[in-house]
Amino acid sequence: MIERSLLAPPIPYDPSVETVDPGEAETHRALNEVFAGIVTATHEDLGKAERGVHAKSHALLEGELRVENDLWPELAQGIFATPGRIYPALIRISSIAGDPLSDQVQLPRGFALKLFGVDGERLPDAEGDVTQDLLFANGPAFGIADAESFLGQLKLLETTTDRVEWAKKALSGVLGPVEKFLEMLGTGSTTLMKLGGYPRRHPLGDRYFTQVPIRFGDYVAKLDLVPASPGFEALAGVELDYAGRANALREEVDRTIRGEGGAFSLRAQLRRNAETDPVEDASVAWPEADNPYLPVATLTIPAQPGWTAERARRVDDETSFHPWHGIAAHRPLGNIMRARRAAYPMSAKLRTRLNGCPLHEPKAKPGLD
Repeated sequence: MIERSLLAPPIPYDPSVETVDPGEAETHRALNEVFAGIVTATHEDLGKAERGVHAKSHALLEGELRVENDLWPELAQGIFATPGRIYPALIRISSIAGDPLSDQVQLPRGFALKLFGVDGERLPDAEGDVTQDLLFANGPAFGIADAESFLGQLKLLETTTDRVEWAKKALSGVLGPVEKFLEMLGTGSTTLMKLGGYPRRHPLGDRYFTQVPIRFGDYVAKLDLVPASPGFEALAGVELDYAGRANALREEVDRTIRGEGGAFSLRAQLRRNAETDPVEDASVAWPEADNPYLPVATLTIPAQPGWTAERARRVDDETSFHPWHGIAAHRPLGNIMRARRAAYPMSAKLRTRLNGCPLHEPKAKPGLD
């Protein structure tokens, strides 16, 4: 780990780190309309309402998060304040689209983490719960600056929801090599990735980021997850063969996780420079050269089935993941997070109404099998 004395001191949290745009309420209303359109379209097509985004799960897993010992005071914040504390965990790995596509359509992925037994002052609308949700994706920044721009990108996803899947597969086959070339040049096309040109990496060997900041107790931080066991580390950069495999990612995760399990390191990057580490612009990755992500906990995933129909019923159909499920010490921050506060509950309520299957926030980690 880097010497603490070499790092700039973290900037204390203050409510003034956020700047609310006067037009956000109208943007949130429009986002809700688009999310509702995506959920309704999948319900009409499949007879089942899916999430507005991240509809298809590739892994539904149980694990535990253990807080590291001897953390620096600025890292021992919120849920990480007690050395060695263990939180039961529920994990969902997914793809970004609002309809459950074949894995031959290559898309960015999400990693949703729900922790149980979390105490502390709750966020608004999370009173009485005992969970903390942390949402990650496999890219360092959100790719777009704010909710208004997000609305435009979400409309792009809406236009591809319920479209002919063979066309999406063909487009993905063309865009994948292009995206790989752009990555070699040190850049990447966010639009290409959303359209289906994402690299074919193994989900358990990937790095995941919260992308946008959260309150970190007395400070502000972004979080990431990196492989931290030999088996997962060996999968970093591994290209998968998707040919003719609609559920390739489920199959690959299941093959790995049934055999040995593994672990991720959960790390925090504290906000240390107001100019280079913006709160409101979600498209900016905070520089890591002088401000690295530092380990705060280890997420251990024991050997188990990677995905089953029963797990899908318990997690996909009955549970939601939402960045505003949590405690005030980890309040979501910035324009995108405020938009999520409005849109995610609406999407969940619509799914409940259309499917006739109520969603609930569990009081303890559910048994998956």
